[in-house]
Amino acid sequence: MEKTKREPRPKQFDEEIINIGRVTKVTKGGRHFRFSATVAVGDRNGRVGIGTGKANEVPDAIKKAVAAATKNVVKVSVVDGTIPHEATGVEGASKIMLKPACEGTGVKAGGAVRAVVELAGIKNILSKSLGSNTKVNMAYATLNALRSQRTVEEVARLRGKKVEEII
Repeated sequence: MEKTKREPRPKQFDEEIINIGRVTKVTKGGRHFRFSATVAVGDRNGRVGIGTGKANEVPDAIKKAVAAATKNVVKVSVVDGTIPHEATGVEGASKIMLKPACEGTGVKAGGAVRAVVELAGIKNILSKSLGSNTKVNMAYATLNALRSQRTVEEVARLRGKKVEEII
């Protein structure tokens, strides 16, 4: 029987590592090291997710985090490369404010916020961290802010009105 070479499955999402942490458990026998990884995945077209994974080795932790992130993908409203309205996201002590920006502004965000926003496919946005700057909590706070976005069409549909009545 001839073995056929299996083609690799096309990558559905881009991934970006947000944080890798080393966790040490001290026992009577010595120190035990484990690693935790937080990864953001997105298709740069309005879908983004975040996941965490823990393992004895870094690559395994990253694989687990990617698997968790792909299970937790959410749809984000993107209008003309930016978000429809201002939003604030909170996770733990981290608080992130996101503001829509006009064409040509670019992504004015740092660290974990930039990773999540770019993977969501947003090209122009302003952000400000108002609380704790823990990478993992900032990423989840950004996702919470993006999840709260609603376009005019969505609001009109929810209220049972026409777009002209809302504007």
